[in-house]
This record gives sequence, C-alpha cells and structure tokens, in this order.
Amino acid sequence: MAYVTYEHEKVRHVGELTGSSMVPLDGLTELGVRTTPEVLRAAVRDTRGAVPVDAVRWLPIVPQPSKVFCVGLNYRDHVLETSREMPTYPVLFPKFASSLLGAYDDIVLPPESDQVDYEGELTVVIGRTGRRIAEADALDQVLGYTVANDITMRDFQSKTHQWMQGKAWDASTPVGPHLVTPDEVDLSRAGIRTVVNGEKVQDSDISMLIFDIPRLIATISTFTQLNPGDLILTGTPGGVGFRRDPPLLLHDGDQVTVEVDGVGAVHNLVKGPPA
Repeated sequence: MAYVTYEHEKVRHVGELTGSSMVPLDGLTELGVRTTPEVLRAAVRDTRGAVPVDAVRWLPIVPQPSKVFCVGLNYRDHVLETSREMPTYPVLFPKFASSLLGAYDDIVLPPESDQVDYEGELTVVIGRTGRRIAEADALDQVLGYTVANDITMRDFQSKTHQWMQGKAWDASTPVGPHLVTPDEVDLSRAGIRTVVNGEKVQDSDISMLIFDIPRLIATISTFTQLNPGDLILTGTPGGVGFRRDPPLLLHDGDQVTVEVDGVGAVHNLVKGPPA
C-alpha cells in the first residue's frame, strides 16, 4: 500500500493512494509518531471522502519527524568522486523537520549560497519504537520507504569539517511523494536516478549501498531511540553536481526529479532567491 500526508481544503489528512484518488484514513491527520504498521492497517478507510490526487497538496510524507538522520558517503562511486577513503562506519548528520518540503514543492534557492546541489536518496520511514536493535530484527522496525532529494549548499558544507551548515537549511529537502510499505517493493532490484532538466545525472541501484538498511538502523539505534515517523536518508550515488566537470549546480528554472523504482519520485522546480 501507498500512504500520503496531504492537505485538502486547508485540512490535513493521511490518505491511502488508490488509483487517482486519496482515500482518507479516519482519525489520522499526518504520518508520524502514531503511525505504526498496525495503526495503518486498522484505520477505517473513508471511501466517501475520497478526493482526486490533483485536488490536494502533497505534504512531506512525515511533516514532523522527531529525528531525521542522513547518511553520507554510502555508495562506492560517490566516495570515489569525493576522493575520500572508504568509510568503515556510517557517516551521519542531522536534518530537522523544518528542513523538509513536499514532493512537488518548489525549491527556493537561498540568497546566501551560489553552490546548491542535488542528491537523490532512498529514505526509510521508521514504524516502531526501538533501541539497540539487532541487524537481524531491523527490517521489522520499518514502516515503509519514500524518496528524498538531499539538497546541499556546498559552499556552506565546506566551511568546516562538520556538514550540518550545508545540509540542514529550512525548506530545502523534498520528501515523498508517498510511503510505500515494505511488502510492495523489492529494493534488491530497485534502481535510483536523478534527472536535471531532462538529463540523467545520477543512476545506480539500492543494492549498491555500502551500509545497508539493517546496518543503518542497528547503528543509529545504538546511540538513540528510534520512533515511528523518524526518517533515515540512506545516501546518494555518484554524479552529484559539485563533482562534475564542469560542475552542474542548481539555478532558477531548473527541473529536478529523483526516482526510486517501485517507491516513487519527487519532482521540483527550482526558483531563485526571494526578492
């Protein structure tokens, strides 16, 4: 099944995507800390309240996650293009709920940065509370999967050896469009790609992750409790704009799509800084 957090006539809902309609789930206004797998399965489908998908605003799949974890350097080709050593432990950094955008929202360039880059990523949505989770049990914690574009301000990222100031800008990271439950997708066969203005600039497979999803969940839950609605952006493949020759950075009017096979795609228009 595929689930969406959306807004219709200024009211927020969780809906099940059924063809070209959103069928609201009674009692749920957003995916988040209340949405375990059991809650989603048991929720009453309000078929009479169904609305066309083109009549709603698609919100970030989890609008208010308690934690957003991002993984750097998690594909071999991306590690090589950055001229770094292969990691032996996942490179982790945070984003915040305020960093997130809807799957089709505009990406507004900040006036402070002129090196804005794309990074297509598969994203894990946690569905159960857990701490010190064994790798063998880790996939039982997953509510589903979605897609993200880890927009990065490279000039700010490089200011220090920590990355947060380049990664955690407000309203910068599209996540969505929907959550696909684990039984609906075979990630071992899923490709991931990013397209900018019709040109494919990233193209890889989820199977190429250096640290796979169970390893990431086990590692993160060692030092902090994972809760329903928490997000893990699993890393980006090679082909990021900053490392291309010449660099391919984002500008006003660009169209950017990130797609994961069987999961979905975020598609965003880039707009220049506000006046």
